[in-house]
Amino acid sequence: MKLLVCISQTPDTTAKISFSADGKEFNAAGVQFIMNPYDEWYALVRACELKEALGGTVVVLNVGPAANDKTIRKALAIGADEAVRIDADPKSAGFVAKQIAEYARNEQFDIVFFGKETIDYNGSEVGAMAAEYLDLPYVSYASKLDVNGNLATLEREIEGGIEVLEVNTPFVLSAAKGMAEQRIPNMRGIMAANTKPLKVVPAVPYQENVVAAQFTLPPPKAGVKLVQPDQMDELVRLLHEEAKVI
Repeated sequence: MKLLVCISQTPDTTAKISFSADGKEFNAAGVQFIMNPYDEWYALVRACELKEALGGTVVVLNVGPAANDKTIRKALAIGADEAVRIDADPKSAGFVAKQIAEYARNEQFDIVFFGKETIDYNGSEVGAMAAEYLDLPYVSYASKLDVNGNLATLEREIEGGIEVLEVNTPFVLSAAKGMAEQRIPNMRGIMAANTKPLKVVPAVPYQENVVAAQFTLPPPKAGVKLVQPDQMDELVRLLHEEAKVI
């Protein structure tokens, strides 16, 4: 099998987020970046498991600048065989989807994996857009994947139960919790990652249709007010006068 795993670099969940003075750019100064957990823990690991069980190749693809190479090398250490970085500064989901689709179009991948979303924008858009560009079936939020020849069986959680789907390869999916378990790269994998190929390709032209006008931080949370157990009247007053329903 030939499997493509699309990975994104995101700020660590503990990073302090800020924006430029005009609110148009994310301020990356001092921010620790990681591989997007949904891409790493579920999409990449499941692709590696399929390769180990059925044979084949796992290629990881990232759209981003050279600063992302460290994150890409981690994907190689986890088990991917080769990597591609599309050399560009991604500005939108549409741009990223277009770059991925143009690379994948002639590579004859059996399955294209995405994490269900990135933990920074939480848009869950790129996989569906890429599938549309490629004119391939798309299964979102898959929590289980088994492959038998050209037929894949997937499960995903829906309200009140589990939905089971069957689809022929090639197709695109986004992976959610349950697809696989996190893998920690071992020393052998880390050393091997340094010798695996990382190909850099230029971006294709893209006309942006949507541009972010401004980023703003949410208002700071108010402090917690503690009420003694014998002060129920004060608690009632606070609930009536100061409590806000979100």
